[in-house]
Order: sequence, then C-alpha cells, then structure tokens
Amino acid sequence: MKNTQHMPVYAPTDPDESMDAIGQRIQHLALERPDHIALIDGETQLSWQALVRQANRIANRLRSAGLKQGDAVAGLSENSIHYVALYLGTLVAGGCMVPLSGMASGSSLALMLNDCRARFLFVSKKNIELFEGIADKLDTLGRDQCIALDGHSPGMRLDLASWLGDIGAEARPATVTLDDPFNVIYSSGTTGTPKGILHDYRFRQRQMVRMSRFGLDGNAVNLVSTPMYSNTTLVSVLPTLFYGGTLVLMAKFDARRFLEMAERYRVTHAMLVPVQYQRILADPEFNRFDLSAFQLKLCTSAPLRADVIREAMERWPGNIREVYGLTEGGISTSLDCAAHPDKWDSVGKPTEGAEVRVIDEEGNELPRGETGEIVGRAISMMRGYINREEQTRDMLWTSPEGLVFYRSGDMGRVDEEGFVYILDRRKDMIISGGFNIYAVDLEKVLLAHPAVADVAVIGIPSEQWGETPLGLVVLKPGCTEDEAEILEWTNGQLGKAQRLTAIEFRPELPRSTIGKVLKRDLRAPYWP
Repeated sequence: MKNTQHMPVYAPTDPDESMDAIGQRIQHLALERPDHIALIDGETQLSWQALVRQANRIANRLRSAGLKQGDAVAGLSENSIHYVALYLGTLVAGGCMVPLSGMASGSSLALMLNDCRARFLFVSKKNIELFEGIADKLDTLGRDQCIALDGHSPGMRLDLASWLGDIGAEARPATVTLDDPFNVIYSSGTTGTPKGILHDYRFRQRQMVRMSRFGLDGNAVNLVSTPMYSNTTLVSVLPTLFYGGTLVLMAKFDARRFLEMAERYRVTHAMLVPVQYQRILADPEFNRFDLSAFQLKLCTSAPLRADVIREAMERWPGNIREVYGLTEGGISTSLDCAAHPDKWDSVGKPTEGAEVRVIDEEGNELPRGETGEIVGRAISMMRGYINREEQTRDMLWTSPEGLVFYRSGDMGRVDEEGFVYILDRRKDMIISGGFNIYAVDLEKVLLAHPAVADVAVIGIPSEQWGETPLGLVVLKPGCTEDEAEILEWTNGQLGKAQRLTAIEFRPELPRSTIGKVLKRDLRAPYWP
C-alpha cells in the first residue's frame, strides 16, 4: 500500500490529543486480567493472557518475515479465535489489517489484494477453494506469504502453526501515530475494483472511546454474529477488545443458536442488523430463553422499522440504540429508543462532535424539514479511498464556511428537533413522471398489511412515466392473499403519484451478509 502519511485528514484534529494504541493496550490487559475470558468460540475459551501471547507471536513472525510499518495484512475468514488473534497481531506489529469477504467473487478478491498491495494473506479452510482460484493472479503475494489460518489445508504450502514455528511471544508493540493506517475496509461491489476505505488510528481511537460510553468496555460480554470484514461488526468488536471485555463469536448467524449462546454466556451487548432482529424475535421459542443480562442491543446498516423496535422493546430486556453512519465516517447519528419512543421512525440525532446537513441536487443547503441528500462531518472520518483520489474528491461537499462534509448518497430530512430521517438511497430513488418517490414510504404501507412479512420496492421501466414502482413481497407463512388483493389494498393507502404498478411475490429477498436488501440485484432483470 502506498504511503498514506500525505493523504489529507478530514476529521477535526487536536494537537494535544494522546493515544494508547490497541497493540500496546492489550499488553496491559494480559497483565491486569490474565485469566479473564477474552474470546469464546464454540466450546473453546481463551483468556486475555493466552490471546495476547498468540497475538504477540503473530506480530513477531510478521516482522521477522519482512512486514514493515503500514504494510497490509489481509484475512479471508469467518469469525474465529484465530482471526481475532491475527487482527490483533497485525496491529501489534504495526501493520494495516485488511479483512476480506468470502462472499466476494474471486476476481474482486484478486483486485482488492492487488489494490492494497497485501504483504501477507491468511485464509480459513472454508475459503481455501476460493483462494486457489486466484492464487496465480496476485501481484504481491507468493505462496510463502499465503497461510492457512486454522490448520493444514491441501493446496496451501503453510499453515499458521508451521509458519509460526518456535517464534517467541515477547511483547514488542509498534509505536504508531494517530495518522498511521489501522485498517482498510473494502466497499461491496460487483464490477471493477471495490473502493478501499482507509481508517487511521485517529478514526478508530475516537470511535472506541465513543462506543465505550454505551457499555462496550471491560465488563461487556458482546455476542458477535456479523462478519468481521464489515465495519458494522468492528464498531462493537474493537472497543470490547480495547477495554478488555469478552467476545462470544459466531462463525455464521443462526437465530436459535444466538438465543442459546446469549442465555448460556449471560450476554450483555450485541450489534445486530434489522433482519437479525426479525429472525430472532420470530423464533417460536424466543420467550423461553433467559435474556435478562442484556443491557444494550445496537442496530446499524439499515434503519430498524418502528414495529420491530416496538416488539423488541416489549419482549427483549435491555435498551436498543440505533446507529446511523457510513463506513467512511463523517456521518454519525444515534437513537436512544427508550428515551425517544415517538422518534422510532428516525435514526436519531447527530452524536457528540458530529454535524448533519441536507443539500439539493446543486449542492445548496436546504432548511430543516426539506428532503435532499444527507451530508455530514464528525470526529471520525476516513483518510480517503486508497488509490482513488478522484472518487474521494467526489464524495466531498464543502460548506459555505469551508468545512468538509461527506456525501452519504442517502436521501432524507432533519426535523425541527434535529432528528434525522432516512428515505432512500439516492440511486434507489424512483423518479416517475417527474415525481420523486421514496421506496421507504411505500414499503411502510405494504408492511402494514397483515399478510406481508418482508418487502422491497424498486423502480422498473415505464414507457409512460419513465419508471414506475414495483412491490416485491414475501408473504407470512399460511397467508393466501393473492397479488391483486395486496396491490388494491396498498394503492388505496397511497397518493396517486405513489401508486404501485404491480405486486410480485417472492419466496425471500436477496440480502448481503450484513442484512441489506440487494436492490441492485432485484432491479437487474427489469433493466436492459
């Protein structure tokens, strides 16, 4: 990865700001709470002393193999003890962690690895076949820099144990600055090279401090059920690790297993996406599980519907705090659901040190109550997209006072009390006969029908209107309504310019691994 020191810093800076880097911090945890459980993975538990020892061994081996400060170390793995140790070991060594998705195509993975110029790649058994398809397409990685993470695998020259050999566990954490690279998170993408979002230590340090105020600290037992290549997951994982709490790891989400683990380990916190709330609450045995240890559940990646919040607040102990933001940072709002039951349709107010505005198509700021694109700035803002200066510039909006804001791509508004409402992705907004139609307005009406379990509204081509809204509906089990009935009922609740052209039933909606409906996939068959 190219030198990042000369990339601009968009976040507000403080010359007196100090930092206890996570690679240094965990050395103290090994001494202060050596026997406290750091990680739980199935039936395996690892203490803080054991975790830090393994992270230090990985760090020392990386350096002995030539890793330089700021070099990229990539991981292609589901959540596991090995993966968390690798993440921490990379930071102890002064490297930049690049977590990759096993759901990406082989061609996209090769592009990402070449883009960040990865010096090492660690692969879990589950992803070996995917790796073998791209091994000869990697510019910076030879076979000796590609290591099987969780045991010997055919096709891999080295596994973690043999690669580590007899390397020692001496604590030699790298000295890093606030400007040094911490991690690169790749945006999801199906064509071209996904954008690599660079977070520095300033970004992560401030985020960890902020999240600790929600109880993600040394007393937390945090159940992790979303993948670690997602910033959604890291937002809660990193502060739990920094402050010495306990992570309960799930390699793959399953609602019943989530409930079992939450009860067994007296889980206090979890970061979930909306579809996970729905599946957990829908479990027929939900009420028999003891979830009384829960203090807080967080939600991000997409707005959580008010009806789901209501059910969770009634049935599931502990508060819910909805978080809205970008992986890039800049935009940061939070909704305390217990404190604001009348604002459950919003994503809350800007957090401390954050500011949100709304602009029109020409970049002019709009007054409160009017709909436009949401832009924001905050104390945590990415350094930029690596090797993508033009795309980084395209994301920026500069206010009349000369302040740099990030464009969200989300359409929304801010009410008179400062609460932010998300209406749609800008690219998903439907323009029909010159009218702007926001899918979320139509989806809310559809979800009010007693037979509808899940829904997505998309725009499809129309000779008369340019495009027109189509409702894609998943019925609740046992319901027998037909498409025409639901269409008639829904259009009876909508304004003339909003009405759906048709309803189509689907057995399920395609979602990303963190629960976002893939509207691009839904639209593809309708647009030539």
